[in-house]
Amino acid sequence: MKTMWHNGTLYTMEREGDTAEALLTEEGKILAVGTYEQLKDQADETVDLKGAVLYPGFIDNHMHMIGHGQKLLSLDLSKATSSEEMMDMLMKAYPQLSEDEWFIGEGWNENNFADQKIFTRWELDKVTKSPMVLKRTCRHAALANSRALALAGITKDSPDPEDGVVERDENGEPTGFLKEGPMDRLLQLIPQPSEGMLTEALAKSVDDLLSLGLTGAVTDDLGYYGDYYNPLQAFKNVIGEQKKFRAHLLRRSTVFSRLMEEHATYNEPWIDPGEMKFFIDGSLGARTALLSEPYADAPETSGNAVVTDEEIDALVATARKYGEAVAIHLIGDKAVEKALDAIEKYPVPEGKRDRLIHVNVLRDDLVERMKKLPVVLDIQPAFVPSDFPWVMDCLPENLHEWAYAWKRLLDEGFICGAGSDAPIEEVDPLLGIYAAVTRRKPGQTHEGYLPKEKLSRFEAVGLFTTGSAATIGKEHSRGKLAVGFDADFTVLDKDLFKVDEEEMLDITVVMTIVAGDVMYNSRG
Repeated sequence: MKTMWHNGTLYTMEREGDTAEALLTEEGKILAVGTYEQLKDQADETVDLKGAVLYPGFIDNHMHMIGHGQKLLSLDLSKATSSEEMMDMLMKAYPQLSEDEWFIGEGWNENNFADQKIFTRWELDKVTKSPMVLKRTCRHAALANSRALALAGITKDSPDPEDGVVERDENGEPTGFLKEGPMDRLLQLIPQPSEGMLTEALAKSVDDLLSLGLTGAVTDDLGYYGDYYNPLQAFKNVIGEQKKFRAHLLRRSTVFSRLMEEHATYNEPWIDPGEMKFFIDGSLGARTALLSEPYADAPETSGNAVVTDEEIDALVATARKYGEAVAIHLIGDKAVEKALDAIEKYPVPEGKRDRLIHVNVLRDDLVERMKKLPVVLDIQPAFVPSDFPWVMDCLPENLHEWAYAWKRLLDEGFICGAGSDAPIEEVDPLLGIYAAVTRRKPGQTHEGYLPKEKLSRFEAVGLFTTGSAATIGKEHSRGKLAVGFDADFTVLDKDLFKVDEEEMLDITVVMTIVAGDVMYNSRG
């Protein structure tokens, strides 16, 4: 059945300001782009947009879909604006929890507190006798109470780990603040969620993403929940012909070889396999992002590499063995340097591109090396209002020039797609577009953090449409309103290119369409 979409503003994203009067779709694809008069006689049915604004479907270029659903279903500490509020939330949570069940919280961020307080295990012991773990917003650090530390075997006599940090007080006692490796090993003690639990979280996540205008996402979930089977099966349980959504699954190095050797199946075009994912460093908030120089506010450290150089080479070589690209978490400039060393040594297969995730801190020499490689950049505009202004106090001054430099990267010709990194940041793409354009928190009135890096509205929307589509090799089938492209659309009640900047955050999603079918409709 041929459907015509009309009576609205339809932005093609082919060129800035380029609009169409109507679209004709059939079997999930765009058949024609033209005027109402040209297309009306070909349509079997019509959809009246009633003055709304239609864009190519928004794609979140980096998130954790199951983790987002789990956050929606669990104790969310990201909204706490003071240490007192966070403690109040903890005291009121899980009143019926037994002492054998884990007390889990998500998303706390001491940078949102005036006192920047980080709780100790002794303070958390007053909340519950259950083992407790509270994941920091970056998910590279966590707080644990005494019960959880005991279960992990972390004591005063434990040696300091090479792959992370166990914070200690002046007497050498662990405070309960864990970074990187020690945190990961603690989290492994939590019973893995069942397929049913993962399916519930993912269903919650997809419903939320569709309501926010997202038609697809690049997502990192395989490898976080023990064996790959349960999360992969959860995707197959939730996404398909009945609930259409596009999920590009990054495959963690911990399960990648098994996925390849066991010939795991997906469910294309809704679910497709992506690059092999691994981490080199941590986060700036936890001071574990790997820098080429010591932190300005913590000169005793330059961050942490969570893998050795030899392990990086082996990981990239493994991906190449199976003819695949890699997706590498890189926050600090030294981490980027290590990644480039490896991917230059082991070139990506013809026709594929390696994914460099975050690239918050760069240098001139690194950018020049990157320009010679088939790479795509996976950036998070929402990190700017979240990390500034404190982040500039922690970075050495000579690393300021290429910090969060999204405009310069686009001007250099890199393929860039934007994601939220949810549940670390809010998943709403309108927040990401606003952050890319204004480089400030909602409600602030200054000219923006590093204002020379502001993007135009066309560039910002492009990060979530043409850019994100290109990072997954779909630049010829998604991200634009063009003949032969997927009929994935995001429909808003106001025009992102015309409203005042602050009005961007008041825009309502009218409809989300995937493969020509309405998956969300706020008008009923």
